[in-house]
Amino acid sequence: MDSCVTQDTPLIDYDEAIRLLLGQARPVEETETVDLADALGRVLAESVQSSVDVPPLDNSAMDGYAVRAGEVEPGRPMPVSQRIPAGSVGSELGPGSCARIFTGAPLPPGADSVIMQERASEQPEGVAFESTPPPGDNVRRAGSDIQAGSTILEAGVMLDSQHLGLVASVGVTRMTVRRKLTVATFFTGDELVEPGKALGKGQIYNSNQYHLNALMRRFECDVVTFGIVEDSLEATRNTIREAAAKADLIITSGGVSVGEEDHVRVAIEELGSISMWRLKIKPGKPLVLGHVDATPIIGLPGNPVSSFVTCLLFVHPFLRKMQGQEEVLPLSYPVKADFEWTRPGIRREFLRGKVRNDNGVAFAEIYPKQGSDVLSSTVWANGLVVIPEERVIARGESVQFIPFKELL
Repeated sequence: MDSCVTQDTPLIDYDEAIRLLLGQARPVEETETVDLADALGRVLAESVQSSVDVPPLDNSAMDGYAVRAGEVEPGRPMPVSQRIPAGSVGSELGPGSCARIFTGAPLPPGADSVIMQERASEQPEGVAFESTPPPGDNVRRAGSDIQAGSTILEAGVMLDSQHLGLVASVGVTRMTVRRKLTVATFFTGDELVEPGKALGKGQIYNSNQYHLNALMRRFECDVVTFGIVEDSLEATRNTIREAAAKADLIITSGGVSVGEEDHVRVAIEELGSISMWRLKIKPGKPLVLGHVDATPIIGLPGNPVSSFVTCLLFVHPFLRKMQGQEEVLPLSYPVKADFEWTRPGIRREFLRGKVRNDNGVAFAEIYPKQGSDVLSSTVWANGLVVIPEERVIARGESVQFIPFKELL
């Protein structure tokens, strides 16, 4: 898009906006090495290989008796020659004998099967079994999960608890990850007041600072916040300049529409360039994407619901791409509408909704007030119901639902 945008610039639909946005996201190249205990939520910069087999030896999948399958005759007792708990290594299994063995213990040399203890009975002469097992029964083979030299995690994955467990299982203690992003935020509007202060006439509390900064930390970013910036072009320009020098990405709230007191978009044009403005979605129409001194800046709407929803839909995937991830878009799934939508519009709508399980069928209801100032709807909801452009939705019809857990 030309840097000079006007009120007559055509609206950009959601799919095109996502394409433009992600096309501007440049992954950070710098990396650092962190301890395993500090790696949660970080993005892996180098793949992880295993230097060991997992499991390292053939071992028992349950408590029971290790045997040579070919020596077992149903009902004939076999003497117990040894006891092998987990963490111990047994001796070679003597002919015609069995070994008491416990889950995870290495199979003794000579044994090829394990019979679970529930299928064994103790007798004076030893232990008798109900049936002859097949070779390999209840045995975990060495390397059956992970083989030495194999790649267990590819670069680009955001490390969650299960990833850390997998890495620990092969003895790795440190990993190379992308450095954390620094996000600068500021919030425009002379009507804004910090919580804890008395409200004057026409003033509101600055809720956006708290939910947006919290989201940036939730997205594993360091935050530099400039707080409330006065509604003037000079103050806005100065703040953007300072923020661009300190951060990988700037996030603003307010000042991106077409009013005389909306200075963010104008300041971006004066200091840099604009790639995208005015989207064909609801809420969030006036969102803007630009650059100042090579630092991307995303200007979100000032209404609290609009800033919350557009942060989830646009800022989060942008940040994930900057963090080095490939699959960055949220997954949605079909549910049945437990509502009627009779107000088709030209913009794609993202309604605050809640999905419930009704006898195995997922139904979505929507908050009765969908205004962009109704912040309580974001607490009531557990995701977003997507209403395509110019669509009427009948009760029971299939609609797409994006859970907040996908957007967070």
